[in-house]
Amino acid sequence: MSKDVLAFATLDPKTLSGAKPTQLYNLVGGKWTLPRENSDIPDPLNGEIFLKMPNTRSDEIQPFLDSLASCPKSGLHNPLKNVERYRMYGDISAKAAAAIRQPEVADFFARCVQRVMPKSYAQAMGEVTVVRLFLENFSGDQVRFLARGFSHPGDHLGQQSHGYRWPYGPVIVVAPFNFPLEIPALQLMGALYMGNKVLIKNASTTSMVIEQFIRLLHQCGMPMEDVDQIHCGGRVMGQIIETSKARSLQFTGSAPVAEQLAIATKGKIFIEDAGFDWKILGPDYTPERMDYVAWQCDQDAYAASGQKCSAQSILFAHQRWVQAGLFDRLRALAARRNVEDLTIGPILSVTNQEMDEQRDKLLKIPGAHVVFGGEHLTGYPFPSIYGAYKPTAIFVPLPEILKEQHFETVCTEIFAPFQVVTSWEDHQLPLVLEACERMHLHLTAAVVSNDPHFVQQVLAHTINGTTYAGLRARTTGAPQNHWFGPAGDPRSAGIGTAEAIKLVWSCHREIIQDIGPLPNGWTLPPSS
Repeated sequence: MSKDVLAFATLDPKTLSGAKPTQLYNLVGGKWTLPRENSDIPDPLNGEIFLKMPNTRSDEIQPFLDSLASCPKSGLHNPLKNVERYRMYGDISAKAAAAIRQPEVADFFARCVQRVMPKSYAQAMGEVTVVRLFLENFSGDQVRFLARGFSHPGDHLGQQSHGYRWPYGPVIVVAPFNFPLEIPALQLMGALYMGNKVLIKNASTTSMVIEQFIRLLHQCGMPMEDVDQIHCGGRVMGQIIETSKARSLQFTGSAPVAEQLAIATKGKIFIEDAGFDWKILGPDYTPERMDYVAWQCDQDAYAASGQKCSAQSILFAHQRWVQAGLFDRLRALAARRNVEDLTIGPILSVTNQEMDEQRDKLLKIPGAHVVFGGEHLTGYPFPSIYGAYKPTAIFVPLPEILKEQHFETVCTEIFAPFQVVTSWEDHQLPLVLEACERMHLHLTAAVVSNDPHFVQQVLAHTINGTTYAGLRARTTGAPQNHWFGPAGDPRSAGIGTAEAIKLVWSCHREIIQDIGPLPNGWTLPPSS
C-alpha cells in the first residue's frame, strides 16, 4: 500500500485537515489506468477534498466494453473448462482471509470504511470481519463444491443426464455506498467463484475501499484480467450497461434505479434494492427483556446513522411494551449517540430538506407526533451536500397508517436515522399484518417474541426474505452465516451463502450424454 493510501486510513483529527488527496484508478484489461479527468470527492466529516476519483467519460468506455466482450459466454472457467481455477480461487480466498486476520490489515480496511462512509469503528470492523469469515468459508475446496451438479440415469444404455452450475461469462456488479467493503466484496467473489469475468462499479463516494480490496486480491494471486473496476458517474455506467455484452447485472441500491436497470437489461438482473423494514414486538412483554430489546431497536434504527438497507424503518410495538416505557428507553439510548465516536454522523444520500419534508408530512397525520429527534444535527463541519439529523422517531397511530391517503407517506423509506413507531393491541394484529402485506419492499423484518404461536402466525402471513424471529430478533445482521436478500420478486438477489452464490452467479445447464450402443437390429424407421 502506498504512503498516501496508508495516510488516508486514519481518523486522527490532527491529520484529517490539509492532507494530500488520494488518487484512485480504473482497472481494465489487467492494467491500472487514469482517464483524462478526475472528480474531487469531499471528506464527509470536514468537506475537504480527500479523494481524486477518475471521472470516466462516455468516449472513454470502449476499453471496458472490449474487456467484457473478451470473455466468452462459457466463462473463464466452468465444470468442463479450466477447472483448476476453482482451486485457484479457493487458495486466493484463503490467502486473503489470512491477510485480513492480521490486525494492521483489518484496521486499515476498517479505517478506510470509516473515512468514506462514517460509522462507528465497531460497525466498520463488522464489515471487515464479515468479509474475512466469508473468505474463510470459501477457502480450499469450497469454491469447487459451489459447482456441484447432479446426474441421473437415462432411458437406455449409454444415456445419462448431467445438471451443471454454469457461469454467465461477462457480468457487472453495481454496489452501494453504505457498505463499501462488505457488499461489493461478497458479490464480486461470488461472481468470480462461479467462473464469471466481472466489471464492478461501487458508489463514487466510497469506491476507494473496493479498489484496495481488489489490490489485495492481486497480492493473493488473482489474475489481473479477471476483474475490471470503473470509477464514473451513474449516467456513464448506465451507458455501459446498455451497450456492453454483459450477460447479467447484480445491483444493490435504490428501488427506482433498480426498476430502470431492469428495463435497460431486459430483465437480466438480480436486485437487492431498498427495504422499508418492519419490526413487530409481540405481546409477551416482561420487564427483564426491556433493556435488551430497546438496545436492539436502537441499533437497528440508528447504527451507521440509519444508512442500512436493513435498517428498522417502522416499529410495531405491542401496547404492553409502550406502557412499560419503551419509547422513553429508546429516547435515552438515542441520546447517547454522538459524532465523536461516529455512532451518529453525516448522511450521504438524503438531505436535511428531504428529511424535514418527510417529518412534516408525517406530522400532518391525525395523532402523529415526534417522540424524539426531528431536528438537524448542528455544530459540525459536514459538507452541505450531505444531511445531518438527530436520531428520530415519529409516532403515527396504527389505524391512520392504514388509511389510503397516509399509507404511502408512512411507508416511504428515508435512508437516515429516521423511523416511524406505532403501537397495537391484541385485537389489532390483523391490522399489523395488513400493513406488512401492503408494503412494496420485502428485505428484512423482525418478530420479537418467544410465543411460538404468535411468531408462527406472523411468519405465515409475511414474506420478507431475511426475517429474524424470537426474543433476540433484529432487522440488521451480518450475512456471512445466513442468506441475506429480499423475497417476493423473481429478480431477488441473495448474498452470503453458497445458495445465494449459485442463484445469482450461475445458471443451470443440462447435458445429456448419449453414446450408445445403437439398438440391436436397428433399421431406418418410417417417416413420422
